[in-house]
Amino acid sequence: MTMKLYGIPGSRAARNIWALEETGLPYERINVVMRKETGTPEFLAVNPNGRIPVLVDGDFVLFESLAINTYIAKKAGGDLAPKDLAEDATNDQWSLWVVTETEKAVLRALFHTLGAMGYEKDPAIVAECMEELARPFKALNGHLANRDYLMGGRFTIADLNVASVLAWAATARLDLSAYPNMDKWLKACLARDGYQKVRAIQKAG
Repeated sequence: MTMKLYGIPGSRAARNIWALEETGLPYERINVVMRKETGTPEFLAVNPNGRIPVLVDGDFVLFESLAINTYIAKKAGGDLAPKDLAEDATNDQWSLWVVTETEKAVLRALFHTLGAMGYEKDPAIVAECMEELARPFKALNGHLANRDYLMGGRFTIADLNVASVLAWAATARLDLSAYPNMDKWLKACLARDGYQKVRAIQKAG
């Protein structure tokens, strides 16, 4: 049975589209617009939280974008998926880390760089966000000092999850030169065919 992904490419559902495109698993994308359609009785029957994205795989329903990605990777198997308990925990670690330590500040920097979502362009606020991000960015940069990817020699769902959040930093063209290992790693992740397919879907609307 084909999985169904509820969301739009311009939302956090982009992370799940990337994972699905990386794995090649068949899926149907159902556009659900934030706020406008997520409060309808029909959608709330799928996700009572009234949020996107949501993945439906047969009778199984899953929300939270990075949890969805881990499920997709494990369902597909292969190099993207964790190989053992240690890798499973490492994926959880970095997936939780990126949302708790970086997501809010990166998204705020993006909005104030582009003047999007009702926010005005404000370089001072962007600078504040970069100061807030210095500690976690330094930690990630250090972790990547002697490895190509978060778990070593191969691109995994942990890389995809973290890069899918930090992609907003690339969109905002934040100066990451102080974190060369992280910058190199992020560019490599975003150059992958899977992410480029997401960008093409976003541009097509």
